[in-house]
Amino acid sequence: MQISTMGDPEGNAQGGFLILDQDLKVKGRWSEEVTKFGYDFWYQPRHNVMFSSEWGTPSAFTKGFNPLLVPTSYGSDLHVWDWQKKKQVQTLKLGTDGLIPLEIRFLHNPESTHGFVGAALSSNIIHFTKGSDGQWVHKVVIKQGWPKMIGWTLPTLPPLITDILISLDDKYLYFSNWLRGDIAQYDITDPENPQLAGRVWLGGCCRKGGPYKVVGGLPEDAPDAPEIPTVKGHQLLGGPQMLQLSRDGKRLYVSNSLFSSWDKQFYPDMVEKGSYMLQVDVDTVKGGLNLNPEFYTDFGAEPDGPVLAHEIRYPGGDCSSDIWE
Repeated sequence: MQISTMGDPEGNAQGGFLILDQDLKVKGRWSEEVTKFGYDFWYQPRHNVMFSSEWGTPSAFTKGFNPLLVPTSYGSDLHVWDWQKKKQVQTLKLGTDGLIPLEIRFLHNPESTHGFVGAALSSNIIHFTKGSDGQWVHKVVIKQGWPKMIGWTLPTLPPLITDILISLDDKYLYFSNWLRGDIAQYDITDPENPQLAGRVWLGGCCRKGGPYKVVGGLPEDAPDAPEIPTVKGHQLLGGPQMLQLSRDGKRLYVSNSLFSSWDKQFYPDMVEKGSYMLQVDVDTVKGGLNLNPEFYTDFGAEPDGPVLAHEIRYPGGDCSSDIWE
């Protein structure tokens, strides 16, 4: 088993990878090389390549988010590795369009060289592929505006892309905007030209009747602050975060906890009452997302008190773990 690491024992930034055996004991490093920051990774064996992304310095992000630390304590690069030699071969500098690149995905087709990364803070989706000269290239293919706010910490609010996934048939890309409050569905039949296919609002800071006033900058398909529904009598606190899609692509599951210190900073009511898991019904033919009003998993009702739910996985493999050789 290969896992990624983000820091040293003192909380300094250092990206790397460890190999664990079947008893979850550390056997050693996957590579002796390290990166400045670490986070996610994805590989495409037929192209002998692995990509890794960057979050930030553990001693910084574990205390919550301080925007003043972005230039020094958070990443903006993608790292390209030779999968067999376990060596870095290229670094893609994403710049201000790619601040805090987190979740990274190749298409599931093992022959494909197309992939995407969600830049959390910049709130853009960046596409990458292999150029004709053998070098990897990237460009922003979905650029999101920042809503203009009154009463929030800053004049504008980053949507904050915290998770992305691709359907098993490689038709749709999904991503969650944890602060803005929506999940977007894009048709990626042409990976370099995604087209909006659906959107659903599940909480967030941009809501009708919420504590902050939205005065502009929402998506064109939702120009006004949305009214957030209740589900089985529960108010939807927090924002949509981790995603998982059924293998047939028809049911999208979503949790709402990002990281406890960030949860406490941005959504203290959610921390107090516990998180949840929701189900979104997907139109796999024409595109479209609709909240299932009858599905609500309440993690605020645990025997020992409210807890915060994060990752969602299917036994035996799913859209965010399956890689074909």
